[in-house]
Formats: sequence, C-alpha cells, structure tokens
Amino acid sequence: MCEIIDFHSHILPGIDDGSRNVEESIALLRKEAEQGITHVIATPHFYPRHDTPECFLERRAEAEQILREEMEKHTGLPKVSVGAEVYFFNGIGDSDAILPLTIDKERCILIEMPFCPWTDQVYRELEDIYCKQGLLPVVAHVDRYLGRFRTYGIPERLAELPVLVQANAEAFLDKRTASRALRLLKKDQIQLLGSDCHNLSDRSPNLMEAVSLIEKRLGNEAIENICHWQREALPNIV
Repeated sequence: MCEIIDFHSHILPGIDDGSRNVEESIALLRKEAEQGITHVIATPHFYPRHDTPECFLERRAEAEQILREEMEKHTGLPKVSVGAEVYFFNGIGDSDAILPLTIDKERCILIEMPFCPWTDQVYRELEDIYCKQGLLPVVAHVDRYLGRFRTYGIPERLAELPVLVQANAEAFLDKRTASRALRLLKKDQIQLLGSDCHNLSDRSPNLMEAVSLIEKRLGNEAIENICHWQREALPNIV
C-alpha cells in the first residue's frame, strides 16, 4: 500500500485551537507515526477577518521553528509540511493575499468553506482561485457540510470545478456517515484524507483507522487513487 498523507492537521504548537504546546505536538506526531503515517501537513487556521497574512505567517514561522527544533531530539516522527486552513471570504478568488498560504509554497491551498448554504457565487469564487490565482483549491473536511444545510448537491457541484476535495477520517469511522463517505470516495468525489487532529483526547490522530476501513470495503484500488491525487496536489513533495 502506498503512503497516505495526513492532509489536514493542527499540530503546530500554540497557534490555534489545536496543539497547546510543543510537547503535545510531539505526542500527536508520535501517534501519527504509530499508525504508520509518514507525512503530516500542518494546516493552522487562518481567519481573514481577524488576522493578516503577514501576522499569521510570522506566528506560523515561530511555531514551526519551535516544533522542528524539538523534532530534532526525536526519531521516527513523520515528515511535516506547513500550510494553512484558509477560511473562505468574499473576494477570495481575486485576492492575492492567499498566495503565501499554500502548502510548502506549492500551488495547493486548503480552503475551509462557509458553514451556510453555498450560493453560485461561492462556487465561482472557488473556480476563480484556480483560474485567476493559479492555485489548486482543496475543500477542507467536505463531510462537515453534507447534510448540515441539506445542500446535497455539493459533491456534484464540486466535481464540475478544478478543485480537490478532502474528507476527515471521522466521516468513514462514524456509522452515521460511513456509507456516504465510502460512496463519494468510490465515485472519486473525495480525493484526499485528513485526520483534522487537534489534541490527544476528543480529536486525536485517527487517519489509518479510516484507511484500513477503506481498503477493507473498497480495496487497494481506492487507496492507490488517493495516492494519485496526493501526487497531483503536491507533485514536488510527494
């Protein structure tokens, strides 16, 4: 089986509602490693209403430095790349402010969508991120939006756009949502996976549990397809 990337995590210490300190960050990475995850992308929240890219990037760099210095004291930890979970805002498709917020300075950017019904304008903005900014949007934790506002057309609308779609491991592990998540993955309407881990209690790393379930239910072909999209998203990293 190819290596699965944890595409969505909050492991950087003290920057958002994820890891509180570097000790917790190392513990989260250790748990990822125990599950067989070898590459984790740190995607701290970026809220444009409350922060500027410059201030965010400064805080992220400080948190990353603290983490990497501590990682040097340990062995067997996953590789860490950094990006951001950028909250959607009106005009995002035309805003060059998002350009520095990509994953490891690649063209791939994780977007947290609004928790309300998505209008046609919202979909156009996603398309503009690709067409006008030259970035590849990844829709974060799509499972959180499906059904919440009874906007069941989301997977079909996203499939028409130049975007990739990430789902959280929990969507496959929760009996209430597992069937839908598996169906969407099989239809290639989910391409990437993430734990969205924040801590060691109620939001701990769990990605390989979902990967094991996917392989059992859909076979190795589904895992290989995820790996294909990982390479498409981050061709210079994977």
